[in-house]
Amino acid sequence: QLQLVESGGGLVQPGGSLRLSCAALGFRLDLYNAAWFRQAPGKEREGVSCSHSVDGDADYADSVQGRFMISRDNAKNTVYLQMNSLKPEDTGVYYCAVAPLGYGLNPEAYHYWGQGTQVTVSS
Repeated sequence: QLQLVESGGGLVQPGGSLRLSCAALGFRLDLYNAAWFRQAPGKEREGVSCSHSVDGDADYADSVQGRFMISRDNAKNTVYLQMNSLKPEDTGVYYCAVAPLGYGLNPEAYHYWGQGTQVTVSS
């Protein structure tokens, strides 16, 4: 059974950093495109970053460009989101998602989702 398990969320002060992890269980992550999304209370789910499985392309939302970085460790079957210079508006539940063909920052492109991990940026 295909499963995604996120971890690494927590409470951090503005300007701080966190690294989120998404472990893939039951399938090879390197065969799938992967992405991170987030959802704040009362808001729609938005794409944060995505990573293409074949050409290594990565894309970022304008709001996180230059602050966040997506990466993969195929040996650990895990995708990461390094988040630096965090702002209060980065607060939300962060989800990882994968798709065999779909790609980009639109959640409709992805078939499989993790359960989410809470990130709170506050002083």
